[in-house]
Amino acid sequence: MVPRWLKRLLHQATISDQSYRFMFEAGPPDEVVALDCETTGLNPRIDDIVAIAAVKLRGRRILASEHFKAIARPAAEMAPAAIKVHRLRKVDVEHGRRLYHVLPDFLHFIAGRPLVGYYLDFDVRMIDKHLLGFAGIELPNPLIEVSKLYYERKYGDAPPGTAVDLSFKAILKDLGLPALEQHDALSDALMTAMMYLMLRDLKQRDVRIPRPRSSSVLVPIGG
Repeated sequence: MVPRWLKRLLHQATISDQSYRFMFEAGPPDEVVALDCETTGLNPRIDDIVAIAAVKLRGRRILASEHFKAIARPAAEMAPAAIKVHRLRKVDVEHGRRLYHVLPDFLHFIAGRPLVGYYLDFDVRMIDKHLLGFAGIELPNPLIEVSKLYYERKYGDAPPGTAVDLSFKAILKDLGLPALEQHDALSDALMTAMMYLMLRDLKQRDVRIPRPRSSSVLVPIGG
């Protein structure tokens, strides 16, 4: 697999649409963007995005009024299991724009800012397969994974065999954060933004999240 830093260099040199060269310019030094996507399923090769949302953070503040949200009409069929998760039916997305019409506005919103997300690699892969088609690039933005930050704060010094729970609910609970309507793209982006700010603060203060004294089952859960 080609490393992201090398892909960035290659795409910067070979970008087919010069109007997107701004994506390779660093954003404001104190800003990041929390991102979330809802999809027709969990296979990046055949599934598609049905909702995409992002919210800006500046310093210690979540700029809730500066958000991006769009419903996209997918080319792929909606999997029943996916509908149960995000509750978006075919009728709910059939009047949305195709993702290649959504992406230009999305790219101008995020620009070159680092992206924050929960299992962010999946969302980025779903975006990249469309972005390659019309701009000749993949997202060059630095990526910040909140489940990794959480793991470091809670399990980074754990002994072998410690039970690990990286679920969204577990992170919210440990950080004492409110649970908004989950699996709504904008709500998930806002909750992810809150997670990031708290985990970043814990890291800066070198504070760890307490663990139960004894555990016996390994539970690497996502979602």
